[in-house]
Amino acid sequence: MTREEKGAIIQELSEKFAATPYFYITDTGGLTVAEVNAFRRMCFQRGFEYRVVKNTLIAKALETTGVDYSSFNDTVFKGLSGIIFSPENPKTPAKLIKDFKKEAGKTKITFKGASIEGGLFIGEDQLAALENVKSKQEMIGEIIGLLQSPAKNVVSALQSSGQKLSGILKTLSEREG
Repeated sequence: MTREEKGAIIQELSEKFAATPYFYITDTGGLTVAEVNAFRRMCFQRGFEYRVVKNTLIAKALETTGVDYSSFNDTVFKGLSGIIFSPENPKTPAKLIKDFKKEAGKTKITFKGASIEGGLFIGEDQLAALENVKSKQEMIGEIIGLLQSPAKNVVSALQSSGQKLSGILKTLSEREG
């Protein structure tokens, strides 16, 4: 691979990392070609892009992002690396990896690391935690629901108090008449 080709790949990856807030790095070194193709197909069907790239090129592209990915150097950038780019949801690639392991009956695919909005998750044991990560929209929805709850309680209390008061006044007016 020429220096120009490497530069083009680094530039393309840098743009992808800047445009995609969520990416996962896996090791598919233990899979056959047919199994890797099946994994690529699963990624495509779920709306992800999967690329196998040299570790040095990934590291150089990540250096251009302004985020400190140095903790990836010792563990993530070893062996064969493939990147799953997820444009929408941070937890769906974790489910994809888990589903592929279950469906293929293979443990040959290994989760190496992920970046979720700049937060780093390293090691296979983090995969379960990533499955439970909430997307920004889910968190905003929960916060709005929590903020609305006290207001709803106040409004319903005022409405029920108003109904009680009108009921008492009606009862009193009926007694006097």
